[in-house]
Order: sequence, then C-alpha cells, then structure tokens
Amino acid sequence: MNEIGILIPAAGASSRMRGRDKLLEPVGGVPLLSLIATRARAVTRCVCVALPGAEGPRHAAIAGLDVKWVQVPDPSEGMAASLRAALAALPERMSGVMILPADMPEIDAPDLRTLIDAFRDAPGIWQATAADGTPGHPVIFPADLLGELAEVSGDRGGRDLLARHANRLHRLALPGRRAVTDLDTPEDWARWRGAPA
Repeated sequence: MNEIGILIPAAGASSRMRGRDKLLEPVGGVPLLSLIATRARAVTRCVCVALPGAEGPRHAAIAGLDVKWVQVPDPSEGMAASLRAALAALPERMSGVMILPADMPEIDAPDLRTLIDAFRDAPGIWQATAADGTPGHPVIFPADLLGELAEVSGDRGGRDLLARHANRLHRLALPGRRAVTDLDTPEDWARWRGAPA
C-alpha cells in the first residue's frame, strides 16, 4: 500500500478561454493535457484523468498513454464531480492520492517526485507552494481522508478539507511560481508564452 495515485481533473469547460480549450494548447509541441499526463505517469503507475462525457479532443490528447480515464457525468458541477468520478476508479489500496490540475504547465515530473517523497517521509496532507509560500498545487491527500475527499461538492475541490485538517497539513515550496501558475485565459497563455495578448 505504498502506491500514490495521481488524479488529473480535466473535465472543466475552459469557459474563460473564449472558444479555445486550454488543455489542448500546445506546450513543447504537444497538448498540455498530454504533457501533464505524461509527467504524472513518469512518477507513478496509477494515473486517472477525469474527462467530460463524450469522446472528443481531450480523449484524443491522452490516447496511447498508459493512463486510465473516467467520464465525469456532470462536469458543470465543478471540481468535485471530477474528484468523485476519479476517486471511484482508483484502486482501493493507495497510500495517498495527488490532485494535479491539468492546466499547470510548469509542474514537472521532478516536482511531483519531490512531493511524493515528502509524503512518504512524513504522511499527512502535502500541498505545494510557490517559492514565496503562496499555497498552490499539486496536493496529496492520505488514504484515510479519501472518503471525505469523495464527498466534497462544488468547485472548491479539497479546499474545505485542507481547512478542516489544517493540523495535518505540510507545505513544500517549489521553485518560482510553478505551483501557482495555472493558465485560464488567452491573456494568461500569451503572458506565459511571452507574447502580446
């Protein structure tokens, strides 16, 4: 029971992208979702991607990767729907589950490995932060909290759970702002790429 699962919520609508899908934006020549799933798979055998119902471009982005995907019946419910669907699909004997948002292009496999190693050394809740201490992602929840995680609702994801179990929370600073760099709008992408919006 030493395996860490990585759950990638990828069922959101990208509504702030004005017609573009942020998870299909190219990073290093591949769709962001494919890149994130590949990085996750580099550190654990158990990666589960939560996708919106019908097959489509996001499914194609992870086709051929050795990851499991699950359909989220009602993605409009927010992050909680993705968490429930993916948690139900993960093997029961996990020591913990990492929540890795799919829109964070700067999080790399060594970052994931560092967080997993910290969790194995001192079990609890582990949250990545920016170098300045700003809380971010990914977050690892231990096995004994997965039942509570599966019961969260709305788009707050596990934030309420973090607050409820603050006494078990450890934070780990990653370099720069990579733990808080998520790209939700065309302007975010343009700034990140260094191009005018």
